[in-house]
This record gives sequence, C-alpha cells and structure tokens, in this order.
Amino acid sequence: MRVDLDVAIVGGGMAGGLLARQLLRRLPGLRLALFERSGARDYRVGESTVELASNYLVRRLALSRYLYEEQLPKNGLRYFFDDEERSLPLAEMSEIGSWNLPFHPAFQIDRARFDADLRRMAAEAGAELHVGGRVQALALGEGGAPHRFEVRDPAGTRAVTCRWLLDASGRAGLVAKAKGLRVKEPTHHISSVWGRFERVADVDDLGPEAFRARVRHTSRGLSTIHFCYPGYWIWFIPLRNGVTSVGVVGDPPRDDPGIRSEAGFRAFLDGHAAVRELLRESRALDTQSYAQLAYGTTQYFSADRWGLTGEAAAFADPLYSPGADFIALENDFLTDLVARDLGGEDARAVAERTALYDRFMRFRYEAAMLLYRGQYGLLGSQELMRLKWDFDLALYYNLWVSSYMQDQHLDAGWLRRELRQERFVLQAMRNFGALFETARRRLLDEGSYWRRNRGGFSFGLEFIDFVEAVGLPRTRRQVLEKTGEIFNSVYLRTRELLDERAGAAPEALPLTSFMVDRRLA
Repeated sequence: MRVDLDVAIVGGGMAGGLLARQLLRRLPGLRLALFERSGARDYRVGESTVELASNYLVRRLALSRYLYEEQLPKNGLRYFFDDEERSLPLAEMSEIGSWNLPFHPAFQIDRARFDADLRRMAAEAGAELHVGGRVQALALGEGGAPHRFEVRDPAGTRAVTCRWLLDASGRAGLVAKAKGLRVKEPTHHISSVWGRFERVADVDDLGPEAFRARVRHTSRGLSTIHFCYPGYWIWFIPLRNGVTSVGVVGDPPRDDPGIRSEAGFRAFLDGHAAVRELLRESRALDTQSYAQLAYGTTQYFSADRWGLTGEAAAFADPLYSPGADFIALENDFLTDLVARDLGGEDARAVAERTALYDRFMRFRYEAAMLLYRGQYGLLGSQELMRLKWDFDLALYYNLWVSSYMQDQHLDAGWLRRELRQERFVLQAMRNFGALFETARRRLLDEGSYWRRNRGGFSFGLEFIDFVEAVGLPRTRRQVLEKTGEIFNSVYLRTRELLDERAGAAPEALPLTSFMVDRRLA
C-alpha cells in the first residue's frame, strides 16, 4: 500500500501545532500533514503556562522572541482569600504571591492567536495544512501496517494513509473513541464555566498605596489570579489587547446549569465582592462551559505507531496550569519515537521505549491527580493553602521541572529508576493529602478555617530556597535529600497547626517514613 505521509497530526490546536513544529525542527523534510477541523479564531482555554511548559516553548521550540513580542509574560500564580460572606474588598484579602517576576519564565497565551500562528509556522516549515475538513473512517493499522482515514470537506472526500497517526483532536478524542481508551475520573468531579471580558479593572490601580507597596509594585495584573473558596476557585488571566479570561472551577453546586448562561455566570461572579469590583465596567465576549473536566486514558502511546497528546489523551485539573506541561512531555516522547522509527532503529527497541514512555505518562497523570482529589476543601483557607502550596510547588520544582530541564525524561535508565519509586511517591502524596484533610477538619471544628484570610501577605517562594538551582545537574542523593527537606518542612508546620494547643513540638521524620501507608497525624 502506498503511504502518503510519514506523520499525520489530527488536530491543529496548541498540542498539534506545537507537535508539528517540533517534529519538523527535529526531522526536516518529514512528510507531515496537520488536519484541523475549524479554521475559526475562537477563544480557547489553556491560556496559562507554567515553568515546565515554558521551558519547552523557549528551549525546545525556540519561541522565546515570539512569546515576549506577541503574547504576555506571566508574573506567577497569585492567590487571594476571602471571608465567609465573600465580602472582602480586594485590598483586604490575604494573598499568596510574588513581589517580582519569576526567575524561570512563564507566559499568558491568547489561544486563538497562538493556535493560528502555530499552524502558519508549521506550513512555513513544510507541513501540509488542511483546515476545514472532518477526519472520519479511521482505521488504525496493526503489526506494522499503515493507518488509514478519510478527510471530508466541501470539495469532497480524500483518502489518506500514514505511517504515524498522532491524535491532538482534544476532547473529541478520535483515537480514544476508536480504541475505547477514555477513563472516567472516579472521584474528582469538577465543572467549569468561563468567558472572555473586555474592560476589566486594572488590578494594579486598585486599593490604597499600601496594598501595591506590599508586593513592591510588581504587576499583579500579569499574574494568573485565583480567588479561592471552599470547593471552588475563580481565575483571572490577562490576554493581549485588553481582554481578560475569567472562569470558575469547582465541584457541585457549581455545575448548576443556570451558571452556564452569560447572565447566570455574571450573577455568580457578582456574588463575590472583589470579583464584582474588577468586573464592574466589563463586557462579556463569550461564555463556555464543561460539565466535567477530569478524565484519564488507559494508553498514551502504542508500538503500532499511534499516540495521543494534550486533551486527546487526558486532563487533570486547571489548578496550577498543568495542561501545557503534559503537552510538553507527550510531544517530546512522540517526537523521540517518530525519530527513532524513521531513523531505522530496531522495531523491538522502539516498542520497548514506547511502553516505557507510556508507563511514565500514566504515573505522571496519577501523581497530578493526587494534587486535586479530595483537596478542594482546602482552597478557601489561606492557612491551609499556604501549606499545600509549599508542598505542591516545591515538589513540582524538585521532581518534575528540574528533571525536564535536563532532558532526563528522555533517558530510559532515569525513567526506569523513577518508575521503581512510583508507588512510594504516590503513597507519600496520599499521606500528605490525608494530613491536609485532617487539618481542614480541625480548623472547621474549631471555627478557625477563615482566621488568616484578612490582610495578610505571604511570599510564595518563602520556603523554596532552590529555585535558581532548578535545572542544574544534581545527584540522585541531592534530589532525595531535598525531597526529605520539603516533606519535613510541610509536615512539621502542619503538625504545629494541629498540635498548637498541646504545646508539644513534633519531630522530623526520615524520608522513608512518608512513603509507606501511614497516618501523619
């Protein structure tokens, strides 16, 4: 059978556009086609990146100049905390955030523009670009056979064959549907409503001078801002040209269908004094929603030369903006597999590496989900979120970002060592999740849940002293020692909160004590 393409990418959004650019940079002359159903420049979520994904965009894909000139630099993640009545003005809310632009860059992205620009870049690099057609009649090959599908557009129907089929079709999940891969999230039931607004008030021009001075006049407006409440949070993400993305994420009753209308969404937002202040003069441009955000997959990559990236694979939660991080890992793995296959590497060796990459992605997804499952009750308390933030961010830098910046995830030996520790890492995360939940119940029982939510500021990196060393070579022992420091720092402060009336000082624990099934309080 004649094979038309080396690689067909189905889906020309951010995941597919980035993958096309990466493959063509790695393999010039590759016969690659990008198929995107809609050519409309629609607003899309996934506008906020963090350090791992930004390193991918800047280092791997050479998009630094584009991002600084055409998108917005990001001033970190920023969290505000309200009183129980949701009545505090912005300047009186407690805050976790920065007072300077971060050492490692990140960006706020207008997806409509970014996705279109990526497709243009891919075409300029030699990709065939097909916009406006529907991919159908997918037949995935097995045992070395090519993949086949049809593209239907107003001009007719075209048959396509390809050696590699890479699915970036988003939640539509072309391959996931064909293979029955999609896994429903069993416990983390969260919904979201969002939209874009014009004329949102400038957060850097609100409140008294003391409010701006406490962050040394750094731009809060360039941050991804979170307004945090028990069970849900509201985001504000600045985009270019005076547009701001605003959304809510949470568990029921945020899934009330009434909130999904423009009027219902606005009424919900206006029930929060600080949010209402920011939106007072604003105009809504669109309103969109998902009834359920999180889902998994049984498989990311196949030795039969197909793979998934972005939301075509799985989605965890938008808190901490991890979506593009997953795209970075998935695209790196797919690019490496395609290059090895087309470079003539032994098929059995490629299959073994495919299985290794697939297992690591499933581990990475499960680790991410443990940040969220059963943890949304912490969101409304500054005191609890300070602890969770320190735990989550420090481990993110220590275990995930630093290794990515050194390309350790492409080293088979490193991956095997990490996977040998999988159950211990996941157990430690479960243990800390249970510890945080114990602290939440204690504060609620004592009527203390809201006690730190007014007037305070916490520097987000206060307990993370190694940011500038992230990405530099370290021994495995150094990584483990830092992990132990992180565990004990958060453990001891949480125990002090729980034991503050007892007056007994808790003792530090060895690293292994956190990694077995045990109660930490």
